[in-house]
Formats: sequence, C-alpha cells, structure tokens
Amino acid sequence: MTSSKNTSPVSGRFTKILIITAVDAEKESLLKGLNNDSRFTVEAGGAGPVAAGVSAACFLAKDTYDLVINAGIGGGFTGQAEIGSIVAADQIIAADFGAESQEGFLPVEELGFGCSRLTVNKHLAETITEAFIKAGLPARTGPVLTVSTATGTAETAEELQKRVPGVAAEAMEGFGVAWAAHKNAVSFMEIRAISNEVGPRDKGSWKIKEALDSLTEAARILKEEL
Repeated sequence: MTSSKNTSPVSGRFTKILIITAVDAEKESLLKGLNNDSRFTVEAGGAGPVAAGVSAACFLAKDTYDLVINAGIGGGFTGQAEIGSIVAADQIIAADFGAESQEGFLPVEELGFGCSRLTVNKHLAETITEAFIKAGLPARTGPVLTVSTATGTAETAEELQKRVPGVAAEAMEGFGVAWAAHKNAVSFMEIRAISNEVGPRDKGSWKIKEALDSLTEAARILKEEL
C-alpha cells in the first residue's frame, strides 16, 4: 500500500490548493463555498480516472501546489455512507485495476506490476471529517473506490464490499488525481458528497442537487480548515 510522501499538518495551513472535479456543476458548487479564496484553484478535469488524472498532472506541471483534492458527488455503500453525507477518503482504491480469474478478481498487486491503493494522510482526513461533523454535516472517513464502470447491480455492490471491507463510497476520478499528486510528492485527498446508493441503477432516486449543496457546504468548511 502506498501513501502520500507529503504529510503537511492541517494546522500549518496549506498555501496553494488544487481541486479537480469531473464536471462543471461540481466545480461551480465548490467555488460558491470557497467564496473567491485565492489559495484554491478549482478545475473540471473530466470524467473518469484517465481524464481527471491527466488534468491534475498538467496543472501540477505548470504550477506548484501543496495539496491536491479530488472532490465531487458519488455513490455511497448501504450502511456505510447515506445519501446527503460526506465521505473523506482514508484510502483511494482503483477497484477494477487488475484481472479476472477463475478464483475471482485479482488486484494488480497480485499480478506484480502496479499499485491500486493510495493512503491519505490520516491526520488530514480525520481532521477534515471532524470539522464537517462539528459544522453539522453528516460525515465519515473510509475507503473510496475509483471505478471506470459505475456499479449498477446489487451483485457488483456486494462483491465490492466483500473485496474492500468497510468501503464507504464509489466514484470515477479519485485514483487518477491521487496518483498524479503522489508522483509529484504532493499531499492529496478525496471528498465525496453522496447523491445515491451504490447498487441497482435508479436515476429517479438520485439526489444530485442535494449532494451538490452538501459539496458547497463542505467547501465552506475546507476554506476555514485548510
């Protein structure tokens, strides 16, 4: 398991922070909460780990940042992260990076040529989560999965929960952004506002507006804490 090389404490105040979202709606929600704080650069890097990761790498090549955050809405696993809550990742896991076998899924580590897990600085993740809770936002830390194919069945959701005990949320960009930060020795985080349950695809039950509103509130808190 790989972790960030930069472990700057929250109390030291980050001076330049890059936030990568997937889409413009997430970007605008964050900007509303950040209220023109000049320390933050917020960009919509595209959907999926490749687009978001390449975007993050390009920004890191052009300028110096001391924290990179992937933020947006995402799915929450039943019993772990309810709709409307916030998840701050303590691990960012590329859940479908590996190989199928007759015995089941093999993560890339077992194949011997890659890494599928990055660990977020524990103090950073826990401090931000505590700040969310103190401000009245339901929040928790936990593993967040990065997938290229969003889960759409109960069977897949159950399989992922077996593979990663305690997994809290699923999204599509975190690992790509975190890997770009990790390779540049910059601290990283992933924050997800939960809009739907991971499982059978039912767009009618999604609470996207509410999740975007939660993302705005989370940004207001990040502005004060980081």
